[in-house]
Amino acid sequence: MRLDDPWDDVPAPGRSGRDGTGDVADLDAPAAAGPDPEPSAADIYLEVHRSAAFREVRRRYRRFVAPAAVAFLLWYLAYVVAATTAPELMARPVAGAVNVAMVAGLGQFLTTFLLTWAYARHARLRRDRAALDLRWDTQEMTRGLGRERTRGLGQETTRGFGR
Repeated sequence: MRLDDPWDDVPAPGRSGRDGTGDVADLDAPAAAGPDPEPSAADIYLEVHRSAAFREVRRRYRRFVAPAAVAFLLWYLAYVVAATTAPELMARPVAGAVNVAMVAGLGQFLTTFLLTWAYARHARLRRDRAALDLRWDTQEMTRGLGRERTRGLGQETTRGFGR
């Protein structure tokens, strides 16, 4: 019986491969005959992870998220610092009972909604199609793996959403 754990290529010292009869079980018997003709799921995901398309999706994500997060954090910290160090500035009336602190606080909420909208728009226009193509390609590459491993049990399963 072969264990298909991509992170466990070499058994750890002290772990026995005994089969219950006292004899050492050959865990990699099918692998000893030769290399697998099909790549494993781990190999497929590593290949996708190293692909230029995956790196491009991650690059587009980071180019939006990093500056947006820094800008929002600076805006929030400026509000907090101004509220604690310049209370007379924050107490200045803008219109009636509304002061600078209230306008800036409401601006925090408005900024949050605008940033959420901008993120969703950026994802839809710049990343979603490429990420969906990567997902589709990965599903296609791994589709046969699930069927082959469960066919001997009288079951046929496929991996994926709604399939």
